Formats: sequence, structure tokens, C-alpha cells
Amino acid sequence: MSVRAALLAIAVLLSAWTTPARAQAPTIVSLGYSGSGISTDLLGVIEKSKLWTRRGLDVRPVYFNSGTTLTQAMLGGYIVISDSDVPAQLNLKVAGVMDVSIIGVTVNRLEHFFVARAPIKTVEELKGKKVAISRFGSASDLTTRMVLRYWKLDPEKDLAIIQSGNTPTRIAALVAGQVDAALVSPDSIHRILASNCCRVLADLSEIPLDYARFGLVAPTAFIKKQRDVLRKYLEGYVEGIYLFKTRPDLAKEVLQRIEGVTDAQTLQWIYERNARSLRENPAPDMKGIQNALESIGTPKARAAQAKDFIDASLMEEIQKSGFIAKLYGR
Repeated sequence: MSVRAALLAIAVLLSAWTTPARAQAPTIVSLGYSGSGISTDLLGVIEKSKLWTRRGLDVRPVYFNSGTTLTQAMLGGYIVISDSDVPAQLNLKVAGVMDVSIIGVTVNRLEHFFVARAPIKTVEELKGKKVAISRFGSASDLTTRMVLRYWKLDPEKDLAIIQSGNTPTRIAALVAGQVDAALVSPDSIHRILASNCCRVLADLSEIPLDYARFGLVAPTAFIKKQRDVLRKYLEGYVEGIYLFKTRPDLAKEVLQRIEGVTDAQTLQWIYERNARSLRENPAPDMKGIQNALESIGTPKARAAQAKDFIDASLMEEIQKSGFIAKLYGR
């Protein structure tokens, strides 16, 4: 080998040693969510803090205007994780069309307000009235029917349930007098009350009932094949909850941007309510999931067992690793 060739070979080797390796492309994760409120606000905190990006994930959120369309997207393979409308997602497995599992529950209680037009002062006065939901089979539908039954009203006979749309659409229908009552998320309650058209008939969070309303659902096959991806996703989610609870400045900035709230007192109230509702450890909760199943109302759902719809292994791994305790300084 000539001297020139030897020097060239050495230069090539040195170049290979000193040139940084090409960064691995982030893993794309398609996330579906529906409605507005606490789930959207938490998503905003996670994205702003780049919690998934730092873990090598390119999470691409897709908004759906009801849990029904969100469920259809999961079935069609357009999304691989849902972080809202747990009851509607459970129905995929109840109906036998897709095997899905709950890997986390972020809010384990009813969260919305039941709002009615101002002349309606009692639950009994809902008889003969029109109640708005997003779509039949969505969480707003299932929750509305469950609450009506809790109040000893028959949702099939005592009133009319009308498909309207998401929270902003339901608010518009209430203000226009097209419907008489509807669920409204805490983030939007100030808007409807400011119109003076309506009153809060009930704060559903005061009903003593565990209920898996918001949580993370994925196809069981995806959980088996992509455990590492889902663990990173869950760690980002858990850290997002931590930031929401401990960084009110950050959370309020997101609330202002997403919800358009400018009044300081209203902003503080929404923040405190959401921070209180989010669970530090969003592990699947058996009782809340069982109640969500029963709210579906079909014979198959009532006969189903919550344990058959849960994969708690990922959250158990995260908890045992000390990740959550370290976040909160324990």
C-alpha cells in the first residue's frame, strides 16, 4: 500500500470515529382523544414540556368530536392509544369486535356538571325535556343515562336524549334553547353560566362513585408488541400529571391558551379542580372500570368482569422502578 493510500485509509477511519452517529428517528404514536377539558389540558402540558419528545416518541394527537368516532378510529387502526372516553372504548371488547385493554386511569370519578335551563330547578323537572349528548354510545351518552337512572329517571321513557355534539356544541344548543339540559366540562362551566341561560343542577363529582371516565386504552396486540414504546408513553404521561400538579404557572399558561380563560379567579378554580382530579399514579382501578362497564347498559357489559379489561403490568413496572416516588421527592 502506498503512503498516500495508507493516509487516506487512516483519514477515513478517523472520520468514522469522530462523526456522530445519525440520531434514531422518533417512534410515531397516533393518539386519539375526544371532547375538551382535563384530558386536553394535560395533553397541552405534556406537549409544551416535550415529555414524549425527550423519550424518543413522536406522539401525534388526533381530535375526534365524540367517543363514538374515537372508537371507530381505534377499530380502523387509525390510532393506537386513546386517552379519553374509556366507557366507549371498553365497548369494543364487550361487543367482541376488538380486544383492547386499559393500561391507565387518569380520572376515576364523574367530572362534569349537569347543567339545565334556568327554569328547571329540580331533577324531577327534567321529565319531558330534551337532554343533549355528543353521540349515542359515547361517554357523554353513557354517563348521562347512568346519572339519570341514579336520580330514578328512565332515560328511555321520561325524557328525550338528543345527539348534539361536543361540549362547545352542547353549550350553544343550551344557550339557543334547543335543548334543556346537558353535561358541561369544568373547564367550560364559566361560559355557560356567564350567559345567564342556565343553572348547575348537579356537580357530578359529588356523587360517591368510582368511575373510569378518562384513561388510556390500547389494542391488546399493540401492548404485547410495543411494550417499550408504551412504557415511555406512560412515563411521559405520569410526569405530565406531576408537572400539572406542581407547576401551576405552567398549567395555567396552557389553560389560558386552550380554554381562553383570562379571569384570574376562574383560572385558579379550574386549575385546582383539574389538579385535584388527576391521579398521581394512574394505575387501572378495578371498581371504577367495573362501574364504567355497567354504565354501558347491555347484558354483555353488565356480565363482564373488570379484571378481563385491564393490563396493569406497565404501570406496575413504572411504580416498582421508583419513578413516581422520585418525581414527588419521596
